[in-house]
Amino acid sequence: MSTNSEPHKTDPGQRVRCIAGREIVFDGDGFFNDFHDWSEEAFRVLAEESGLVCITEQHRQVVSFLREFYACHGRSPLNHQIKQGTGLSALELLHLFPEGIKQGARRLAGLPNPKTCS
Repeated sequence: MSTNSEPHKTDPGQRVRCIAGREIVFDGDGFFNDFHDWSEEAFRVLAEESGLVCITEQHRQVVSFLREFYACHGRSPLNHQIKQGTGLSALELLHLFPEGIKQGARRLAGLPNPKTCS
């Protein structure tokens, strides 16, 4: 499993990483540059790097909800929509994703960085 960062011609602040044999471009905050570059393997690698060594069905449920919502609406769901869509409380989400909804769940689900969304 290779997760090295490699120099690559990208926009300033971006970096390219090779994960599971695929080059993936990330922004400076570690968010996927392209929603379609996400894969289960990338999720697993990034989750491990974030300290999530045991990915549960609840993690997968949240990530799946986020990805489906983004694919249908072209934007990230609001926090209350995540709670409604997953049936989890804010506290439960925080326990699942200690880095929070933005840096944890949304980033691991391959959604674009909210600060770059228009």
